[in-house]
Formats: sequence, C-alpha cells, structure tokens
Amino acid sequence: MIRLTLCLYFFALPAHALSCLTEAFEDTHFTRCTVDTAQDDLRLFWKGEDDKPLGFFSKLKSHLLNQDLKLKFAMNAGMFRKDLSPAGHYVEEGNQYRQVMRKAGPGNFGMLPNGVFCIERSSAKVFETNDFVERMPTCEYATQSGPMLVIGGKLHPRFLENSTSKFIRNGVGTTDQGDKAHFVISNTVVTFHQFARYFKNHLSINNALYLDGNISVIFAPALVRFGIGRPVGPMIAVVEPASL
Repeated sequence: MIRLTLCLYFFALPAHALSCLTEAFEDTHFTRCTVDTAQDDLRLFWKGEDDKPLGFFSKLKSHLLNQDLKLKFAMNAGMFRKDLSPAGHYVEEGNQYRQVMRKAGPGNFGMLPNGVFCIERSSAKVFETNDFVERMPTCEYATQSGPMLVIGGKLHPRFLENSTSKFIRNGVGTTDQGDKAHFVISNTVVTFHQFARYFKNHLSINNALYLDGNISVIFAPALVRFGIGRPVGPMIAVVEPASL
C-alpha cells in the first residue's frame, strides 16, 4: 500500500503549478516535484556570467537574481565530466553545446539504451536516444543521460530485481502528452529496478530517464530541501520573476 507520509504542497500563485511531496513506495521514501510544462518556466542551466560552471544551487540563485528571477525548484540534470561539463547531448536556450552520444560505454551513461530529456515551448518529454535522433524534436533545452529507467512502458532490460547495487538516485519521467514532468529523488538508497518501478507502477509513466546517483541533490524549499552537497554539472530548474 502506498501511503503519503509528509506534506503535499501546491504553490498558491495561479500562474505556477509546481508541486512537491514526499511519499512512501514499497517501504522506501521518494521526493517528487511535478512540473506543469504549460505553466511553469522550466529551464536548464550550466554556466554563469563568467563562463564557468555554476556548480551549486546557491550560485544558480545568485545568477538568477542578476536576471530578476527567483529559483523555485532545481535538481542536478544528468551526468557530467570532472570539469562539470555535460557528458552527453546538451542544449541551452536553443544552443547546442554537446552532440548526441549513441555508443555503448562504461558506467551508467553507456548502459544502453540511454535517453534525452527535451524541453520544448510548452511540453517536455523523455526520449530513448535513437528515437530522439530519428524524431529530431526542436528542443529549447535538452540533456542526455542514462540509462533509461522506463522505455515504452517497460523497465530497462538490464535491471535486476535482486541487485545489491544501491544508491541515492534521481531521475525524470514525463507523461505521453508532455504536459507533466516528474522529477524524483530517492531519500534512501535504492536499486535501479525499484527506482524504475516507482515511475512505471506508481506514476504510470512510460518513459523515464536516470539522471544520476550518489551525488544527486534537489532544491525544494517547500519541503525544506536546499541541495547542499558536492558541485554538479547542468541543473534543471523552475524559475519565476523575482517580483512575484
């Protein structure tokens, strides 16, 4: 039985539909922030005005204030290299900084199939990488990571239900219509299989993408989560005008 354990919080402003909650699924707690892609201003951020990676949510907040914007939600947005640069395909404000990576390789990113999270003007979708290349959607923002958690309603074929590999993990799943994006972080260590089941069985999501593990952080002030930890590469965020 799934039970709600902490508060469900909805922002009161009608122009913003972002909601965050913490809940139990299979005796493990997960924090989820759901973004309404038609109402919430969802973006990706990597570097600041000095052309250096922002690295921390605190720096992202300062970066946004310089643009008269306020940070409402944030999460690390995919795997990155030692210099905090994106490990795979990356698009910000329509500009492509990294090409799509399609080859298998070591580590979680290379555990094919991997995928791409694409933000268009009023929708956001997770695509399996080869499907993304075939469709070539026009992404205002995009980040590639891996592995896919759920592909076309099925769990990644390499996930093992009895795996002993457990970490704090975060990921994103989108509705088929692209109107909602669910950003999830486990509050305790989980296997890939259990994390993927949360998206498929609890949220009924057909396509979900793993973003990272161990270093995963979230900024969700409504739940008193401020994401203090090690520096990260690209970040996904919901912003709003600072005057609101």
